[in-house]
Amino acid sequence: MWYFTLLALANLIWAGQGSAVKFLATKLGPIAITFVPFWITTLLLIPLLFRHNPKRVKPTPKDWLSFAIAGIGGQVLAQLGMTWGITRSLASNAAILNLLIPVISAVLASLMLHEKLTRLRMVSFGIGLAGVLLMSVEDLRNSAFLDSKMLSGNLLILGGCAGSSFYNVYCKGLMQRFQEVEILIYSYIFASLASIPLLIWVEPFSLHSFAAFDTKAWLAFAFLAIFMYGVSMLLFFYVLQFLDVTLASVSLYLVPVFGVILGATLLGERLSPLAMIGAAVVLAATILIMRFDS
Repeated sequence: MWYFTLLALANLIWAGQGSAVKFLATKLGPIAITFVPFWITTLLLIPLLFRHNPKRVKPTPKDWLSFAIAGIGGQVLAQLGMTWGITRSLASNAAILNLLIPVISAVLASLMLHEKLTRLRMVSFGIGLAGVLLMSVEDLRNSAFLDSKMLSGNLLILGGCAGSSFYNVYCKGLMQRFQEVEILIYSYIFASLASIPLLIWVEPFSLHSFAAFDTKAWLAFAFLAIFMYGVSMLLFFYVLQFLDVTLASVSLYLVPVFGVILGATLLGERLSPLAMIGAAVVLAATILIMRFDS
């Protein structure tokens, strides 16, 4: 239950990303919203590498390649795919496609880490998915997956989901040699470096953009830089040291639960009875697997 509490807190933070992005959407472009806070997070985390740690392993050239794969093939693909995808598609499509992250994570964990897909895990996946679908009835009605105008955006979102799943699974494998803080920082450094061409040529960023920030924009920016990319990932990686990726990934169904609650409290969105029932079902599925998985 302690791990469940930590995972729930991480998912609560991730659920706040949508609200934060909405507050920043009129101030920055999608690439800047994604990677400028990411850069700040990386710079804030780097001093942690200089802490005295007698058990620290010196990375080999092969390890640096692994961190580059995790950062570029995981974080850059995840963040860029999701951001660009939503700009070319619908938020409802993104909400539905995000349901694939726990499933993709389970499949990758089975292939890459040889984790078992037990009956309990499959049942919990099914219950959690059913609960989220109850919450997403309106999104399903508005979805347009095969619309030719949105197909490229949907494919980008799907790529972002795959990148997020790959990052979590791949980094779990690196925890045999490195601590979660080291994996996070090293992979973030490579992801940050890979984002430089995007911020220079694709969507040029200027520090003058900060002059247009109001209080809500600054709070949203700080939330992304400190909590979204920093605290939440440290919490999730800490739990991954003790739980299988498949087990921890079930908690990702809590993101839409918290997203609905935050949308109602922060943005004044309506909380329907069906959404509340779906939230209860998702919560039950998550507690079920956390309590009884061996």
